[in-house]
Amino acid sequence: MDTLPFIDLKKQYEAIREDLEPRLARILGDAAFIQGPEVKELETALAGFAGAAECVTCANGTDALTLPLLAWDIGPGDAVFCPAFSFIATAGVVSLRHATPVFVDVDPVTFNIDAGDLARKIRGVKAGGRLAPRAVVTVDLFGLPADYDAVRAVAGAEGLLVLEDAAQGFGGEIGGRRAGSLGAVSATSFFPAKPLGCYGDGGAVFTSDAGLADTLRSLRAHGAGADRYEHVRIGMNSRLDTLQAAVLLAKLRAFPAELLARQEAADRYDGLLRGLVETPRIPVGFRSSWAQYTVRIPGGRRDGVQRLMRERGIPTMVYYPRPLHLQPAFLAHGGGPGDCPVAERLSGEVLSLPMHPYLEAGIQGRVAEALREALRG
Repeated sequence: MDTLPFIDLKKQYEAIREDLEPRLARILGDAAFIQGPEVKELETALAGFAGAAECVTCANGTDALTLPLLAWDIGPGDAVFCPAFSFIATAGVVSLRHATPVFVDVDPVTFNIDAGDLARKIRGVKAGGRLAPRAVVTVDLFGLPADYDAVRAVAGAEGLLVLEDAAQGFGGEIGGRRAGSLGAVSATSFFPAKPLGCYGDGGAVFTSDAGLADTLRSLRAHGAGADRYEHVRIGMNSRLDTLQAAVLLAKLRAFPAELLARQEAADRYDGLLRGLVETPRIPVGFRSSWAQYTVRIPGGRRDGVQRLMRERGIPTMVYYPRPLHLQPAFLAHGGGPGDCPVAERLSGEVLSLPMHPYLEAGIQGRVAEALREALRG
């Protein structure tokens, strides 16, 4: 049996080819491969889409998380609170700054950071007296924005900065306000598998603080000042190349229609899978960008179901098979089993099904039938 593509990049390319190919031809003709005019054009367009005053592009999503930590001078002795159920970059950037990630459990319905556990973990750090609470990194997991009202209430009371990790959530909304504008600073990734992805690596940081945006632009270019050979701070080399900016400009034009198509695909899955497995639940007033469509299969059956679906030609993914507080790289921080019980349970239950804006109804029917058969064993 043929295996379905998890993401149909060929169909995606066909949808944007007419806009993209002339842009690429111009860049090849001008040879402005780094910081060409398309980069500034993209930053303006992205800021407008997200509803942020400023957008600073960079080389990848990990750098997009790192740059704000640099700008805020977060480092040794600082505690940064991160959800335990996420990709390693969310907390890895904290450790790279020699700060300490403190892992917070997640909500069992949304899979996003639990504000109640955040408050408990902050109290624990303060009682320990060893670290200074500085910031919270939220994650808009699988496309769904975190509960920012609840997070800001806790963070604001403690004077903590909020960094939105919108790598999966770009295009999601809360009450009409889009991901990319929900934190004090927001970061996103343009890795090809993201809702808005380029054809390589890329990232962006959003803020409404013009002074901070200027600092971020300096930091992404080795701490440059008035010119490229004046350096006013220690920075990094993290620029989005012009070819990727052209790809993203073309894809951004198609993005609103793709978000609608993702929602239609999610609605179809909801109907096909109702009563079969636990499907995603979106809170009232929230919209997901549906980076993933993730179901839960409890009772220790997930891995067997995934194997049977693979035998039927249906690709699935597990995001994430091990929570961050149990990753070997973070065990030195003293965490262990039981610290984040919801994240630990989810890691054994979640299964992401094929999801992209060009997913056909017939293919989804095939996925649902394969899942039904796999559950029968």
